[in-house]
Amino acid sequence: MAREPSQRVLLIDDDERLNALLTKYLDRFGMAVQAFTRPELGLRALKSDPPDLIVLDVMLPEMDGFAVCRKVRENSRVPIIMLTARGDVMDRIVGLEIGADDYLPKPFEPRELVARIQAVLRRGSATAEAGETLRAGDLEINSGTHSARHHGEDLDLTAAEFELLRLLVRNRGRVLSRDRMMDETRGIDWAAFDRSIDVLVSRLRQKLGDNAKRPTMIRTVRGTGYVFIGGQRD
Repeated sequence: MAREPSQRVLLIDDDERLNALLTKYLDRFGMAVQAFTRPELGLRALKSDPPDLIVLDVMLPEMDGFAVCRKVRENSRVPIIMLTARGDVMDRIVGLEIGADDYLPKPFEPRELVARIQAVLRRGSATAEAGETLRAGDLEINSGTHSARHHGEDLDLTAAEFELLRLLVRNRGRVLSRDRMMDETRGIDWAAFDRSIDVLVSRLRQKLGDNAKRPTMIRTVRGTGYVFIGGQRD
């Protein structure tokens, strides 16, 4: 008996052969894939039938993956995994800065893509099931709705930003190393790219209105990582 797909993946890549391969391969893991070679068609599909996750190539015709990512983030928080050129660290940094949740260098093994998709989706599912509400001063994090508010205003956070902020607040007053932050927000070994955490923290500071030189929320611990100092202990 055929297995009913449990996740829906939107794939935007101009490589038709890769799209066909991944569509067939991901189906083995219960993932239904909608594949497009043109970004405009992929964006239309996102609006008409929102997926659980987007796999997005950087090198695309008409508009590049960064522009597509920005357009997605205007109205959606759906997780995005970007496919980048091998060894191009700047692609990865830019992707994270504009709202991507993970990255995978090309060429890659399809099984690794599956692992990253499952990790991103599992992270969001576990957070929703937890249903906890965390508070630190004027900051409120609702795990059930996967949302956060600061000074009564909703924070527009990506999935990765939300998970990192939630981790920091849950460990308020404790210094967290970059390695631990990578492990607990991604579930994948990111040892080769420590700056990913720095990029996410920088984005969080911007959205929280926190000053890195005079922090009131997230403090840098040189040579180690970060510590959340906002609010008062309960």
